[in-house]
Amino acid sequence: MIYFWIFFSFVMVQRCVELILARRHERIMKKSGAIEIDRSGYMILVLMHIAFLLSFLSEKLLLDRGAPEIWPVLLLFFLGAQLLRYWAISSLGVYWNTKIIVAAHHPKIRTGPYRFLRHPNYIAVAIEITVIPLLFSCYITSIVFSIANALLIGRRIRVETGALKASLE
Repeated sequence: MIYFWIFFSFVMVQRCVELILARRHERIMKKSGAIEIDRSGYMILVLMHIAFLLSFLSEKLLLDRGAPEIWPVLLLFFLGAQLLRYWAISSLGVYWNTKIIVAAHHPKIRTGPYRFLRHPNYIAVAIEITVIPLLFSCYITSIVFSIANALLIGRRIRVETGALKASLE
C-alpha cells in the first residue's frame, strides 16, 4: 500500500504544479490581450478530473485488488505519457494551459511532438487516465473515466480548434 500512496502523492503534486504553471501562463497571455474560451466546459473538465482522482482513491481503498502482473508494462506506458506530456508542455511554452486561452494571431506550434501529432497533450492525458488506475487494478475507474475523458476531450478539441482558427484570421 505504501507504493500506492507514493504514486498517488506524486500524481497530486504533479497536478498542483501544473495548475500553478497554467495560472502563470494565463496571466502572461491575458496581459497580452488573450481571452479565455469555454469557461463552463473547463469547469466540467476540472470536475471530471477531481472525480477521477476520488474514484481512483476510493476504488483502491475499498477493493484493494493489488497490482496486476503486467504492472511493469503499464508503468512504461505511464512514463511514456509523462515524457510526451512534458514535451508538449515545453514545446507550447507560454501557450500551454489547462484552459483554452487564445490570443489574436496565435501562432501555430509546429515544434516538438506537434511536428508529428495534432494533440499530443490530450493523447498523454488519455493514456494516463486509462493506465493510472490499471496500475493498481482499479478497472472500474479506468473504464468509466476513459470514456468520460474521450467525450470531454472530443468536445474540447472542437472548441479549441474553432477558437484557434478564428484567432488566425
